[in-house]
Amino acid sequence: MKKRSLLGLGLVLAAFLSCQTFKAPLEIASPDQKVQITFNLSEEQAPVYSVTFNGHVIVAESPLGIEFKQGGLLSAGLKITGVKRNTIDETYKLVVGKTKEARNNCNELTVSLQEVKAPKRKLDLVFRAYNDGVAFRYIIPKQKPLQDFDILAEKSTFNFPGNYTCWALQLGSFTSNYEKEFDQIHLNDLAADAVVGLPLTISVNDSLTLAIAEANLTDYAGMYLGGSSGNMLVSKLSPLPNGNGVCVKGSAPHASPWRVVMIGEKPGDLIESNIILNLNEPCAIADPSWIKPGKVAWPWWSGRMVTGENFKGGMNTATMEHYVDFAADAHLQYLLIDAKWYGDHKDVAADITTTIPEVDLLAIVDYAGMRNVGVILWLNWRNARKQMDQAFPLYEKWGIKGVKIDYMDRDDQEMVNIYREIVSNAAAHHLLVDFHGAYKPTGVRRTWPNLITREGVMGMEYAKWSDRITPEHTVTSPFTRMLAGPMDFTPGAFHNVTKKNFKSQGKAPMTMGTRCNQLAMFVVYESPLQMLCDSPGAYRGQEGLDFLKSVPTTWDETHVITAKVGDFIAIARKKGGDWFIGAMTDWTPRTLKLPLTFLGKGEYSAVIYSDGPGAERIPTRVSITKTKVTAEDVLTANLAAGGGYAVQLVPVK
Repeated sequence: MKKRSLLGLGLVLAAFLSCQTFKAPLEIASPDQKVQITFNLSEEQAPVYSVTFNGHVIVAESPLGIEFKQGGLLSAGLKITGVKRNTIDETYKLVVGKTKEARNNCNELTVSLQEVKAPKRKLDLVFRAYNDGVAFRYIIPKQKPLQDFDILAEKSTFNFPGNYTCWALQLGSFTSNYEKEFDQIHLNDLAADAVVGLPLTISVNDSLTLAIAEANLTDYAGMYLGGSSGNMLVSKLSPLPNGNGVCVKGSAPHASPWRVVMIGEKPGDLIESNIILNLNEPCAIADPSWIKPGKVAWPWWSGRMVTGENFKGGMNTATMEHYVDFAADAHLQYLLIDAKWYGDHKDVAADITTTIPEVDLLAIVDYAGMRNVGVILWLNWRNARKQMDQAFPLYEKWGIKGVKIDYMDRDDQEMVNIYREIVSNAAAHHLLVDFHGAYKPTGVRRTWPNLITREGVMGMEYAKWSDRITPEHTVTSPFTRMLAGPMDFTPGAFHNVTKKNFKSQGKAPMTMGTRCNQLAMFVVYESPLQMLCDSPGAYRGQEGLDFLKSVPTTWDETHVITAKVGDFIAIARKKGGDWFIGAMTDWTPRTLKLPLTFLGKGEYSAVIYSDGPGAERIPTRVSITKTKVTAEDVLTANLAAGGGYAVQLVPVK
């Protein structure tokens, strides 16, 4: 009798819930209450959202929706069928990164929607409010009308109240390696047919900087932006190759990546944020202790140059062992053997389990192992995908530590899934992965931390054939591309010249700006696998090499001391008890005041590398000074045109 009464109560409750109506608007705020998201339905009963920060509108009412091949645009004519709220607060350790651990703390709102009229398709929208940004995603729940679906377009919009300054990566195509400048323009300069890569950094005013980004890109198409009416931006998805306009094919249930608006009162707040990682799944590797960050000797950039040796540099055993010797002497953890070690780097029929006659790979690996240097191998992605089931176990047996995968130049759903396939396979065989010719990061490295870095940036290699790697570009990159995650920019060039004296050349390339500017990149640029691009002869006996020997590539803490997008930046990062500072400027000479309030108690011994006298004329000049400092001190960084400043601070015992 009692059991029957409970059953009756349950039926009454179910009937009540089925009749319950949910009224918009619905609101959710960040844990610190500064950020607020408002969800509503328009007059057409279409979903819209808006965002405020400190009571001011930063994203005005913006429509949302998905266009399916099955039934057309799913946006108007909807009703709310359910509302869920949740709070997330977790702290997790990072295997490698800009901090030792991250806190994922937000409030979450899930709104379930359904068409009023047939076919009555369903769609869930999930919103998260963080102290440092907002995020939303679409979830296609299990349902009869969309058991299998084809997405033609995603209609996510970002409607800004003003025509703000932005830094746009105008790619013009969905098949891209993301290697281009970020143009400083205004929002309404972006055309409707533009294909703008992410992140897109936006300066609202001196006390507010935003960035649109993407997180947890999984089994979906990469997102881009295009212009619209006024200051509204509209999402665009990378179409499948030969997909007849289809961008995503899937079966319900299925989730989109997160669409993110990062929020910072200072530009440096965006750099310090871990929101992109927070929106990804936890680590999928049971024991990631084998994942080792480090610095890398890289023969390719310098043209495999050797000096003072009785052989000709090239793709051969002697050259690779020459670079191994330098790596060991300079306290570098790895040697990267780049393209052509197994044959033509664009030959899709090449065998990545064999080498050309000039390269004795096993001898190189053995020699490197004796000197405590690991070996990383370059691979064309087509060869890697075709042979990885055979090659990756073999590499593990040989003692190879990682692979650099190149030439993908796409982020459609098919290629996104290939990335995951390669990374998970590599993890099973204890191989690090560095993607080149790659799209931007989306935080997947939280799940697969062996994906230790990637390119997706116009890096130092462009100095070999162009004059595009300017101080303006190198100081803009931390506020744009680097917001998405680590970037394999490959810094460390020691053939430093003025703008007037620069010329591009394939062997012994040169770079614009000062030696200290290059040193500072090792602190400013986030990359747990950090290349030293120049040849051993360019480093040996040179001022600045000692700094490169000691600077880490993964960090416990990160603090941006002072920064202005595209003009200058100064970052302090901590590893163990030591602190490192890197500061960079564009072509404008600057004096930056750097308070050391981030230091702990006690006294620190500081070794300071600064632009030497006349560095604007002779950029290789470096002044090295030593002093004692505490948290109460302020360093004065005098930066020449295209200059830099680098500091190592060690606690005085």
